[in-house]
Amino acid sequence: MLQYLVLLGAAVNIYGAIFYIRDTLRGKTKPNRVTWLMWSVAPLIATIAALAQGVSWAVLPVFMAGFVPLLIFIASFVNPNSYWKLGVLDYVCGSLSVLALVLWWVTKEANIAIIFAIASDGLAAVPTLVKSWRHPETESVVAYTTGLFNALTSFAAIKLGGFLELSFPIYLVIMNSSLIFVVWRRKIFGKKFAAKEQNKI
Repeated sequence: MLQYLVLLGAAVNIYGAIFYIRDTLRGKTKPNRVTWLMWSVAPLIATIAALAQGVSWAVLPVFMAGFVPLLIFIASFVNPNSYWKLGVLDYVCGSLSVLALVLWWVTKEANIAIIFAIASDGLAAVPTLVKSWRHPETESVVAYTTGLFNALTSFAAIKLGGFLELSFPIYLVIMNSSLIFVVWRRKIFGKKFAAKEQNKI
């Protein structure tokens, strides 16, 4: 019955997405479109690859990791002031992310697909990690917190315990934890740390 925790994880993930989308529509949160678009593509490809190999409930958190960013990406077009202006880094990382997906398409191998999907997702995250480090006020941590919970629930549904089931959930835990830390680091370390950081800029 523990495998049904992934359903709870999916529900929590949607809950977090609603708040992130609300802040995006209000212009409070400014999502990087390159990141959120590629974040939607890579997990959905990983989902297809895992399903093709017989993975069942454990793949739901991975699917949600693609579906939720897709909703956020779409929401960023509603308010002209609710997206982050793109620079060279964004386009470079986006291009490399696309290249990783093309390499997956060429190989047609499930394990390779997962590797390239993770690489694509990670490269797509770089612009948002950089933006969040420099301007944490442009991010809402709730989507990453619920995304972390969603990723953790997948471990309850794992049956085979192989690379296909474990790799992407582990990656999602690491990535969401990193984003939470980057956005909240000033709150974690206090005002002195924030002041010292500001002086370096």
